[in-house]
Amino acid sequence: MSVITYREVFGQLKADLIGKDSYRGITLTYAWLANQFGHIALGFIPSFLLNHFLIATSIFKNPLLTSSIVTFFWFLFEFYNFLGPLLLKKISISGTMYIPQKSTYVFTPSWKNIALDTFTDLCFFALGAFSFAYIKTQSGTSILILTILLIYLSVASRYWFLTKMYQFYANYPFQFRLSQWDFCIDEIDKPKIENFLNNNDAGKHLLIFGSQLSGKTSLGVGLLNELSIKHKSCLYTSAIKLYTYFFVEDNLLINKRKLWTWKESKYLIIDDVNPGNPIKEELVCPDKFLKFLDPTEIGKVNEENCEILSQKNIIWILGNYKEENLEENNWVKMLLQIGVNRKKIDIINLT
Repeated sequence: MSVITYREVFGQLKADLIGKDSYRGITLTYAWLANQFGHIALGFIPSFLLNHFLIATSIFKNPLLTSSIVTFFWFLFEFYNFLGPLLLKKISISGTMYIPQKSTYVFTPSWKNIALDTFTDLCFFALGAFSFAYIKTQSGTSILILTILLIYLSVASRYWFLTKMYQFYANYPFQFRLSQWDFCIDEIDKPKIENFLNNNDAGKHLLIFGSQLSGKTSLGVGLLNELSIKHKSCLYTSAIKLYTYFFVEDNLLINKRKLWTWKESKYLIIDDVNPGNPIKEELVCPDKFLKFLDPTEIGKVNEENCEILSQKNIIWILGNYKEENLEENNWVKMLLQIGVNRKKIDIINLT
């Protein structure tokens, strides 16, 4: 399993601080840093404006109290956005402020992770607010508060920066959390999702069948994204790309832009193996997939690739599901053929 090293973290931080986003695009780490600088500004600027207003109106002149008022305002704002979905169990219409809609969560959000994120944001608000108080007063109280905030934020920033790197280098086509998934799924299939999420063993395979607009890709991405947040090395790839990866010696072309290849990641999602309804035909059958496993074209399946696939935790995004016993499913047969343990195979049908 690949683990992000300190050298890679510092390299990413250097690139983000230089700010070469104008031609290389925005990374998740760059966006996170920019977001936190925004939180600092939203603590500092309102404190400055409120303090100026209070002095001009002769209400009082106490920058420390002004900073406390601004921090308390952001505390109420963040507390509402966190407590609303926690108590009502409903998804928000808005991404800025919690506005509940009728639909409830299919999969419960990771409240501990969300609470940590909320508290970290609040601390950045406070950092900006009390930085203003320190500039105006240089008081011992403001120094103490800033010291406590900086100690916590140095630890929290390390965690969140690493998290964003694990998410970014997973190469997801979009950012999506499992709790955002709001399609239909049988109740008996939900434990299969939780089982894959909490599984610590190698060689777990989850086959997700479904038609177009059934939410099969977003379910797979959301599930693997939760594992990226846990600092697991994950990788998203389409089936077409994976077929070409089989022909690349040691994945040299991929290594130039990625921290890990499909061989090195602990978790893999293979998307668009087949489209599903309205296309009835199975464009890529299991036998055809096995043929792609032979990059040497000598007529023999590559045993190394089979071993890697069988021992890796993989989400397969497949097409239409045929009503048949699990043992008779051709994709299950293929997995058994390459050495996957039967007990480690689960099927979800979203059709």
